[in-house]
Amino acid sequence: MPRSPDEAGDDAPSRHAWLTLAGAFLAFTVSATLMHSYTVFLVAFVADFGWTRAESSLAYSVGQLVGGISAPLIGGLVDRIGPQRMVLLGGGLLTVGLLGSAWADALWQIVLLYGVAMTLGAGCIGMVVFVPLISRLFVRRRGMAISILQSANGFGRALSAPVAQLLVSGIGWRMAYMVEGVVMALLVLPFAAMFRRSGAKEDGAAAASAGPARAGAAPPAPPRHWGLSEAMRTREFWLLFVVYMCTSIGSFLVALHQLAFAVDAGFDPLYAAGVIGTGSFLALPGVILTGTASDRIGREASAIIAYAISIAGVGCALFITGPDQHLLLWLHACLFGVTWGARGPAVTAKTADLFPGPRLGTIVGVITVGSGIGAALGSWGAGWIFDTFGSYRVAFWLSIVAYLCGSVAFWAVRRPRGRGAGPGIAGR
Repeated sequence: MPRSPDEAGDDAPSRHAWLTLAGAFLAFTVSATLMHSYTVFLVAFVADFGWTRAESSLAYSVGQLVGGISAPLIGGLVDRIGPQRMVLLGGGLLTVGLLGSAWADALWQIVLLYGVAMTLGAGCIGMVVFVPLISRLFVRRRGMAISILQSANGFGRALSAPVAQLLVSGIGWRMAYMVEGVVMALLVLPFAAMFRRSGAKEDGAAAASAGPARAGAAPPAPPRHWGLSEAMRTREFWLLFVVYMCTSIGSFLVALHQLAFAVDAGFDPLYAAGVIGTGSFLALPGVILTGTASDRIGREASAIIAYAISIAGVGCALFITGPDQHLLLWLHACLFGVTWGARGPAVTAKTADLFPGPRLGTIVGVITVGSGIGAALGSWGAGWIFDTFGSYRVAFWLSIVAYLCGSVAFWAVRRPRGRGAGPGIAGR
């Protein structure tokens, strides 16, 4: 049977579409690397300033909260001014935050520079900015494309621990921040140039994907374009909000404190950073695999497999009691690392499936508030739990519970085959 014009057009994304995806991946990798390196600086802050784990986690937690709250604003801005200007703005804010952090000597300064300035900058070079663009350039391959983009977050996280640890060990944390700031300043304009013509090309690609109408065939029905208020009246919108929140709680109850946990258990800091970084590198194939699988076996099934692997990884950490348990540390790092961000492509692609249209950036931004709230609760909560109980084990158990809640919520979003095209139809 011959393919429809839609299928023929999207089976071969344009060269520009692939270049845009590559540019988004590279820019997102750099911003993610800079933000995830805070796990190494946290250990340095505890040693240098004598802060508690909760105090040292505060800037990161504030950053996650600011990232979530600002996501609707960032989503609305990218719908209006496009990705190029957003990247310019984000790169400038990251540069200011990094260079300012090199001179910080008080907790409130780290909170302001990392938690606000750098977080807003990273948000302008992240998923909320790039997803609307990529999801419209890759329609039938949306899960695959978003998974490649999302894998940049895990790739950046993998780079961050060993690179930041080498810098901090070699030249101190202040000079490490200075080096990172200079690198970001040099990359701002090249990154922005990658998206110079993205708006015009995107519109052209979207129009071309429809293909020419066949002789005598009725024109295809225009897709439904969702607005924010309309999306917020659906059950699926709030279930996705809960999924983002629970997933972030589960992830950040562990992620920010992985290195501190390993050092507390007696592992050498540089060795532990290398193990965690190696495990995090697995996020690159892991995220791409789960995102691509979501196009074939369904968004929900792909995400639930990832949840199960994450739970197994956290479970391995619960059995670590000393520095001789290298196998458990490697299993923890690899199982947790391979699924870092693995739910993201499925959840984000599901959002794009359910709420297509020019306001997708805004809708994704508002749903992402749940992710910010969850990440803030998880990262600060793990530090508070350590200060209260002298161990991260309660935090790790709560991580497993949060992952289970996220998997249940995402399964509830599923839509039976053959039902209506709009959200809420299957669930009511």
